Amino acid sequence: MQKTLRIIGIIAISAALLATIIISTMPKSNTAEEVWDVATTMGNINAKNHYIIYSDLACPYCIIFENAIVENEEEFKDYIKKNDILVEIRMSDFLYEYGTHPTAASRLGAIGTYCAKDEGKFWDYYDLAIAATAKEYYTYGMSSDAPNKDEFWQTIAKQAGVSENWETCYKNKTPLRAIVDTAEKTAPLVDGMPYFKFNNYTFSGFNPNGDWDDVKLHLDAGLKKK
Repeated sequence: MQKTLRIIGIIAISAALLATIIISTMPKSNTAEEVWDVATTMGNINAKNHYIIYSDLACPYCIIFENAIVENEEEFKDYIKKNDILVEIRMSDFLYEYGTHPTAASRLGAIGTYCAKDEGKFWDYYDLAIAATAKEYYTYGMSSDAPNKDEFWQTIAKQAGVSENWETCYKNKTPLRAIVDTAEKTAPLVDGMPYFKFNNYTFSGFNPNGDWDDVKLHLDAGLKKK
């Protein structure tokens, strides 16, 4: 009986060791491998939490959500650092491509942002674009025509401190193919704009009267749904 128990024990230990070896050699999920463009990310590239924001600068609900983040940037940065989150913005001219009432702002805003990204100034331009668009919409409403004009995005570029190359890139619509490709990749994944995927927690739209506290509720929900 003792011999039998020893054999069973040896088999159990061997099986446990084998399982440990198999688990340790299995490929681990790598957030970096899921990123579409590292230039539009904030946080640890190999973070255990991956938060994706699908955005369009002609989308008012995108602007409300993202402007709350911009206005509370330091707290937001502390939050993602504390909770080991990689935030990725996937911006395109989605509403221009697939929206019911496409506006020029969708495409122009994306071009301006992508041209800034090519200079390593994605976040400089993005933050200013979100703030400027929010101010425009809050002041004059969604009927404002300013974001549909080149001057609106060119002014933001100057504030962001881009080089002369930005103007050439913008006028030639150099990143347009990449923007359209991003919209095409986005289309099968979303059911509205904005669309958010915080780990396995997904949602679209946002409360038009929402603020930073509302944003944090969604951020927290993403941590709870891995």
